[in-house]
Amino acid sequence: MSRFADPEPLKFAYWVPNVSGGLVVSKIEQRTDWSYDYNKRLAVLAENSGFEYALAQVRYTASYGAEYQHESTSFSLALLLATKRLKVIAAVHPGLWHPGVLAKLGATVDHLSGGRFAVNVVSGWFKGEFTALGEPWLEHDERYRRAEEFIRALRAIWTEDSAELAGDFYRIRGFSLKPKPVQRPHPEIFQGGNSTAARRMAGRVSDWYFMNGNSFEGVREQVEQVSTVAAAHGRRVRFGLNGFVIARDTEAEARETLREIIAKADVQAVNDFGEAVRQAGRSTSDGKGMWQDSEFADLVQYNDGFRTGLIGTPEQVATRIVEYKKLGVNLMLLGFLHYLEDVEYFGKRVLPIVRELEAANRPAVASVSS
Repeated sequence: MSRFADPEPLKFAYWVPNVSGGLVVSKIEQRTDWSYDYNKRLAVLAENSGFEYALAQVRYTASYGAEYQHESTSFSLALLLATKRLKVIAAVHPGLWHPGVLAKLGATVDHLSGGRFAVNVVSGWFKGEFTALGEPWLEHDERYRRAEEFIRALRAIWTEDSAELAGDFYRIRGFSLKPKPVQRPHPEIFQGGNSTAARRMAGRVSDWYFMNGNSFEGVREQVEQVSTVAAAHGRRVRFGLNGFVIARDTEAEARETLREIIAKADVQAVNDFGEAVRQAGRSTSDGKGMWQDSEFADLVQYNDGFRTGLIGTPEQVATRIVEYKKLGVNLMLLGFLHYLEDVEYFGKRVLPIVRELEAANRPAVASVSS
């Protein structure tokens, strides 16, 4: 077992389907809906099925099979007010948000939800989204430098009485935010990205590092690299892993569902998406950016979710999830084909096996006689 393995139970999150088209770029039937009524019902079901987090994704312009979408922070608030325990993570883009404005919004949402707001700082991969709004498009590593400053500013505003930051992108001068968020020291800050710049940034400033779907070896490498940077700065980072779940009563049924998803892929949308995101991978100095080695089938699921291999029977899916936990994964960020049915199935059939396997793998505590 990895030295990074967490003795605490694994946490589970789901991608909020607040954009049209579902979580795969395919013309297969997806019994999901981007509407608020559907998502409200899903959020309540998810928290009652063992999910602790939900990630509200964001796109600002219609694109790539996701023509309609709800904005992430406002949608997060709506879901938080509809639930009791679920934490909702709102995705935001530096360059389209100012950290002081987001800090104010986040503090308010944290109070309204009783301390359940979190944020995912997305450095940005979609050039067209920025240029369509007349915003400058920075090169890859500069986007991560801006995102790091954004997080430093956000944390300072949330925790200091008179925040100061003299950066290259943001200058904060004696800014005072009241009330502070309910959560102490501040709401959790998530971040993703595969590149070296992203990994180093996570080690320096983020609470959580999201990884695209990946193999055991790929996950092991990222956990070790980010943890090494974090340790050098006296910090600890926790890890979330993206995965698309197809859990069925038989492995054959699950594999057939995967085959059908890929066979019915929206080829034009997948290719357009692939060309846009590969720019992110190609623009890194070392070629380790997100999606830089993703194939067509990987891109059918936006964040390489098929690569995680959560395809099969409940026992097979649960076993693979626990193997990722052994490598240092603390949270599984999951997508599904038919959300209401599949989330309920996961909670009833897969999650109990995960908990059993976690208990079986937990080191025995020797009893001490008096």
